[in-house]
Amino acid sequence: MAPKYLPRDLMEVQIGEVDLLKAMYASDEELHMDDASQQLLESLRHWCESDGGKLPELEASAISVLLNLCLDEADEMRDLQLGISVPVVFPHDEGQADDDTEPPKAKVWIRQSTWMSKAEAARLTDEIPNEDILSAIEFAKEAASQLLLDRAQQRESSSATPTSTEASMVRIWFYFPSISTRVKRDDIVHHAPSYGLTGFLLAGKPGILCLEGGSQAIDDYMKFIKTESWKDIPSQHKKVSERYRQAGIDVTRVFDDMQEITDEFGDTRRGARGNRNDMSVLKAWLDEHGVGDAFEKVFI
Repeated sequence: MAPKYLPRDLMEVQIGEVDLLKAMYASDEELHMDDASQQLLESLRHWCESDGGKLPELEASAISVLLNLCLDEADEMRDLQLGISVPVVFPHDEGQADDDTEPPKAKVWIRQSTWMSKAEAARLTDEIPNEDILSAIEFAKEAASQLLLDRAQQRESSSATPTSTEASMVRIWFYFPSISTRVKRDDIVHHAPSYGLTGFLLAGKPGILCLEGGSQAIDDYMKFIKTESWKDIPSQHKKVSERYRQAGIDVTRVFDDMQEITDEFGDTRRGARGNRNDMSVLKAWLDEHGVGDAFEKVFI
């Protein structure tokens, strides 16, 4: 079905929405429109300002805008990217009603940034109300700021509890029969710092997750990963088991941060899909980092 473009009066409203954004976010660093959207905007503007005339042939059904915002919350400066789509056609499942006086609502969504997981970006986007464009933008900013604030409070809580001290430090090794899904891997790495955890993730067959931090913090983190971050993943794909727990006054942090090390093993991985880890190479890597004694506990 051919798209049903908005009549001139409603099209002017949509153009006005975009012009308002361009006025509010005037710098090129704050607002970006690709060439196609810029051309679409000007073509529609020319049509609206003309005295009649045929609507030009248009390929797109919406004007796309990208906002680059900056959040300052809990002493953190973080970027926030919002995608905005301003429709210039009626939805496919709706025709133009005789009493239509309002154009379709603009869509606003949060694009995944380096400091948030894909699951967090999707959750925040789902919560954005279908209201006017400025209200939607303000809601997205407040929701992202609250996420940063919640993380800061988690870190403060972790550091204030005895379980986060070096005296009660634990190092726990988790075993995955297989872990390859990118969203699962990203969430493991992205969320660990919020719980004061360090360590590493090795994806593939098998997969290994090593976590250093307070015992309760690790338990809370794993509960969050399995029940919140992975809530849309079938239970059979969440198989992970604790294989070895190191505790006591001799246990101190070996790793400076949380990282995925899979790419370091790229040339040594085997199997038809190149996802089977070479255990001898892993053993050598663990020895190099001073935790080689855990190998037998985890794999044998």
